[in-house]
Amino acid sequence: MAASTYDEALRRLLVHEGGYTNHPSDPGGPTNFGITIADYRKYVKPGATAADVRAMSVDEARAIYRKRYWDAQRCDELPAGVDYSIFDYGVNSGIGRSGKVLHRVVGLPDNTSVVTDEVLRAVAKRDPKAVIVAINEERLAFLKRLKTWPVFGKGWGARVTAVRAVSLRMAGERVLVPSVVPSDAPIPGKGAVLAPAGTKKVIVGTGTAGPIAAGGSFWDWVAAHPWETVAIGCGVGVAVGGSIYALNLWHQRRQEGAIPETPLVPELKAA
Repeated sequence: MAASTYDEALRRLLVHEGGYTNHPSDPGGPTNFGITIADYRKYVKPGATAADVRAMSVDEARAIYRKRYWDAQRCDELPAGVDYSIFDYGVNSGIGRSGKVLHRVVGLPDNTSVVTDEVLRAVAKRDPKAVIVAINEERLAFLKRLKTWPVFGKGWGARVTAVRAVSLRMAGERVLVPSVVPSDAPIPGKGAVLAPAGTKKVIVGTGTAGPIAAGGSFWDWVAAHPWETVAIGCGVGVAVGGSIYALNLWHQRRQEGAIPETPLVPELKAA
């Protein structure tokens, strides 16, 4: 929600995107800092060559990312962590997909990818951590369906895991600013992380990516883990269920804390 989130998100994104590449399996062609030659031609230099892309400056990349992905998805108006997940998803897979996924996980139709006031209202009513988990689970499921997964899958999987963990940490550490958009009831949708109804409890839905783990109370965990719940109900007992929930929560926090702070890209260090 704060403007400073962009610089932090960009530093982390550039570590994932790396420098100049021109991989034959990458449909984007010549790319530098994650910026394709098509976007460089659109925002900086029409008719640019591969050599121009190779010589791209960090400041040029920063300006393109701000306009092409961050501002286009209204990330300054999204909760901390949600903004980073949507930003990185949009860069990696296109804002047409990331925008539609954001619609779906908050219970709105995905007939458009535009982040509207209605989307911001729906996001504001949900637990940011539940939204983050839903976005990244859908993202990983989508990537695994791509024919280029055998080539890039290992790196993509590690990237999604890191983005999810950092986003969850951002959501826990940042002071969230209430949305200035007037409240309005969202349209329920399949696969949505539904808005709380009078409580802070998150109701978990199921979409194309499978169960959406929202985190929260013991009963939230039960809703997200039906098979474990069936096993518990067959004789293991509620006490063991509480132990499994506690173990799951410990493992999740341990996993989130296991991702080290990403070193700053030298060109983006604060003065």
